[in-house]
Parts: sequence; structure tokens; C-alpha cells
Amino acid sequence: MIPWLEPESPFPDVETALTLEDGAAGLLAASADLSPQRLLEAYRQGIFPWFSEGQPVLWWSTDPRMVLATEDLAISHSLRKTLKKIDKSMATGGPWQVRFDTAFEQVIRACAAPRHADGGTWITEQIIEGYCGLHRLGYAHSAELWMNERLVGGAYGVCIGRMFFGESMFAHVTDASKIALAYLVHFLRTEQVHLIDCQQETSHLASLGARPIARKAFTAHVKNAVAMAPITQWQPRALFTAFI
Repeated sequence: MIPWLEPESPFPDVETALTLEDGAAGLLAASADLSPQRLLEAYRQGIFPWFSEGQPVLWWSTDPRMVLATEDLAISHSLRKTLKKIDKSMATGGPWQVRFDTAFEQVIRACAAPRHADGGTWITEQIIEGYCGLHRLGYAHSAELWMNERLVGGAYGVCIGRMFFGESMFAHVTDASKIALAYLVHFLRTEQVHLIDCQQETSHLASLGARPIARKAFTAHVKNAVAMAPITQWQPRALFTAFI
């Protein structure tokens, strides 16, 4: 029902992805290849990989697409209080520090850890290898929360031009992933990144301010944003009054 991509095969048009009536809404193609080059080709067209261990690489383009406008991140009252504490710690060299790109592989492996004792993960070794390759090329980035020099939360994704594609988050202490996300979103907003791809529609993402948009609108935005000049300096910035 879907095309098999050889290493040199281009992706089919995203409008040919399966629909809900087909039983796997958004599924576009399959392949064995998850190289950094294939990943970049996919993201530039608004396509992402999602598959389980033992499956071929499955490529998706969902409609609608869940996105978070960087102006729309929802911050609760309790999280605002926590962010004030983190900002103060950042300014004074305290125990809480937010960093970018200092432990990318640690972050993705923490995201890969099963959330439940009997659970699995879609972040396979093949995924880890592919995205670490993107990180080495300067396209994949991590936002990290450290407490007393211990990594306790973070998020990672792919940035091409002025488009950020969010992938996953983790937290080992309360609100750690939300803190990392807040600093990441603030940074992206100051760098004129207006939209973050969230891929799948979930209630958790909706609670953070994400919303679904039509695939055509999403891919039109991606086409323009990935053609813009890339961000050259990845460094967390104090939130000050951005959210708090």
C-alpha cells in the first residue's frame, strides 16, 4: 500500500500519505535507510520517521499536524515560580543550570528509556545513531536541565533554517522537561523561529499550547522556514519577563 524507498529514491508527495480510512493515517513510505542525509531530506518536506524495533523505517506526514507557535507556550503559575528560581540559579552559578548541546546523546538515550516497567520505546538504536549523526552535522540539538551537575531533564529536536522539529522530552525531577522546553522555546522565539513541529496530536501537547493545523499550511511554512539562514549560536538566554 505504500512505496518502498531505495537509498536513492525520492520521497513521494506528502499528499499521497494514507488516510484514516486506510488504517494508518499519515503513513507515507518505508525504507531501510535512516542516514542523516535521508533524515534531512525528510524534514525539509515535513516528513518524520516513527517505527518500532523490528519494523522497517516508517515515514509519516500526518494531517492535521500538531504544532506549537513559539508565542503560545502555556506556562502555569507554579511553573512560573520554578522558572524564576532557575533564572536566579543561572545568573548566580547556582545548582540549577540550563545548557544546550552539551550532552545530546545522554538526552536522547534518556528519552529512549521506557516510561513504564513493561513499556517499550520507539527511540531505537537506529534512531539514536541517525540523530547523533545529525547532531554532529549541527542539525540536531538538545536543551538540558542540570542539578548539581546531574542531568535531570531535557528535550531534543532538529533545526533546519528557522524551523524546529521537536522529537522527545524526559524528566527525572518534577517539571524538568517543561523547564528545558521553556528555555528552548524562548531561545527559538528570539531567533525568529515561529513554529515548532510536534508531530502527533496529544492532550499533553495541547496543555502546553500546541494545536493542530492543516498539512498544507504546515508544509508551506516548512518550505519557507528551512530555506532561511541557520541559527549559528546555540546558548540559553535568561527568561526574565518572557514567561515570568
